[in-house]
Amino acid sequence: MLKPHDKHEQAIIKRAGRKHEDDDHGGAWKVAFADFCLALLSLFLVLWLMAAREQQAMKEIMMESKGSKVSEGQGVMPEQKGGPRGSLIDRFPMPRTGSGNASGPGKLMSGGELDPTDRAKTKVSYESPEDLAALSRALSKLSAEAGLTSNLESVVTPYGLRVMLHDTDRQGMFVRGSAVPTDRFRRLLREMGPLFAQMENQMLIVGHTDSVQYANTDFESFSNWTLSSNRAMSARANLLAGSMNPESVLQVVGMADRAPIDTKNAAAGVNRRIELLILTRGQANSIAAMFGVAGATEALGNGVETATPDAGELKQLRQQLAPVRPAPRGERGSGERAH
Repeated sequence: MLKPHDKHEQAIIKRAGRKHEDDDHGGAWKVAFADFCLALLSLFLVLWLMAAREQQAMKEIMMESKGSKVSEGQGVMPEQKGGPRGSLIDRFPMPRTGSGNASGPGKLMSGGELDPTDRAKTKVSYESPEDLAALSRALSKLSAEAGLTSNLESVVTPYGLRVMLHDTDRQGMFVRGSAVPTDRFRRLLREMGPLFAQMENQMLIVGHTDSVQYANTDFESFSNWTLSSNRAMSARANLLAGSMNPESVLQVVGMADRAPIDTKNAAAGVNRRIELLILTRGQANSIAAMFGVAGATEALGNGVETATPDAGELKQLRQQLAPVRPAPRGERGSGERAH
């Protein structure tokens, strides 16, 4: 029989573990912190994507129809002093005539020559109301294909076809407060380019804004005048990118908020619009004569000349200015005075 001290007894040692202070919370703060970091990372990613998309949109405006930048010598840039809140507004192309594709519409080949297929296309002159109505239907079809049916209105006037591309509650033509066109509007303008490339008529491009004013009202600050002018130039650039002939543009005008469609609602979307006035030949010549060199002249003396007016217009003007015979005194009202 073995003695008690001969038995091999195993000693059991217990160590008391340290208790962490955060064990009472179960580590929930770590999960919350991880969620916060993930949300912050997602926010930075969204902001980066938005900035990249806007930069790409501005680059497309600055490109010519053949993809070369205007700053490489094919155009001149209007000076801009800056935009709202001190941000710089990118400048838009103003292609010079007499070079590049200024000689006519169509695609350019590698050597800078026009595509022979485009050169052989015949021009169309829209003069009668029926011709202008046909052009209006073609433009309406393009707007429907672009998903902008509610944004286009056109009416035949004695001066030509008036096409209004305006904002709606659901769809805008430009990014608010800037001259950057939306994707749909840019696509529509470039689809209109080939249609306008086949016409002999000239057009006016007019930019309009609503009556909402900028906070900075200094004379040299960014205003609705600047915005409307920049938007008109942006529309012109995209029409040219769609192969429209630069000679088709007679005038580019910015009218700010001076000609609203909805006079009761200053901020109405219909007031923010681009108008394309396709002029008849006679009206285009009249507008060009207003700002150009006078026609036939007759010398009145040394160094004094005057333009010879049209006989029909002169007769009509004389009839309008003919003095009206005053009514007898007995027929005048008590409060009426003779001028």
